[in-house]
Amino acid sequence: MQSRDIAKEVYDLAASSSAVAPRVKEALKVIEDTLDDYGEDHVSISFNGGKDCTVLLHLYVGVLARRLSSRPSRIRAVYIPLPSPFSALEAFIDETARAYGLDLYRCEPPAEQPVESVPKTAANTPAVERGDPVQRQKGGEGMRHALQLYKDRFPYIEAILVGTRKGDPHGATLQYRNPCDPGWPSFERVHPIINWSYNDVWVFLRALKVPYCSLYDEGYTSIGSTYNTFPNPALRIQPSPSPLARCPNTPRSSRSPPTPRPPASPTRPSSMAASSRSPSTRARLRYRPAYELVDGALERAGRASAVTAPLP
Repeated sequence: MQSRDIAKEVYDLAASSSAVAPRVKEALKVIEDTLDDYGEDHVSISFNGGKDCTVLLHLYVGVLARRLSSRPSRIRAVYIPLPSPFSALEAFIDETARAYGLDLYRCEPPAEQPVESVPKTAANTPAVERGDPVQRQKGGEGMRHALQLYKDRFPYIEAILVGTRKGDPHGATLQYRNPCDPGWPSFERVHPIINWSYNDVWVFLRALKVPYCSLYDEGYTSIGSTYNTFPNPALRIQPSPSPLARCPNTPRSSRSPPTPRPPASPTRPSSMAASSRSPSTRARLRYRPAYELVDGALERAGRASAVTAPLP
């Protein structure tokens, strides 16, 4: 889609009678004010492929196209990966960077300073499926280090657009614009969609047919590392009962005898029973897409306990 078409769509939506229109109008104003204060050359956007920053990127391109009459040749963006990212997410980030013309700088924190908690054992199987404990580590230092690398590489960047919302961890006290904490690189964090709800995000993406990561169609509602992210249990599709279960009058003699169930493994916590099934069993589980989650408060029900560092 051409950038001028994106601009028309987002500004038309802001002026419409849609329930999300006030949020769109609000976000556009925050982005416009930031560009007025800093200029296009001094603003970047944080993009990690998630649904929130996908909304933010679409809005940002719309604002730039309207201000400049055409999209800039390259839009400055930064990507700070989490430990063990999903391959589908990485592919989406690459596709989006090409589609929107992002000058995307991949800023890796040191391995010993992750941005998010990682399991004690780094095996190929995600920790949430193995039942391993998740090691709680401070992600803040990894984020600080990555941002310092970005500041050193691009010292003229003064503000970063971030797709944080009030409902996110560490988001409740944030405003539209917040300076980084003392001791951190001197950026202003800008949160244009800070007041958006989970439902607002999906109304926007689906109304404008904005491409998003395919994992959201597989039941994921909040995407982090493969070590602590799995499909949201609230979206699991319950299997239909078997024909025998629906026919209580079937003679008992015609039913197959029940298969004895093996005893539970004493080494696995009972709470991980659903996650520790064999791959063939897990493959049979089906989930509705993320936009069908009714209760936005359950957005992170598919995330294991972890410490995720915000952009301070």
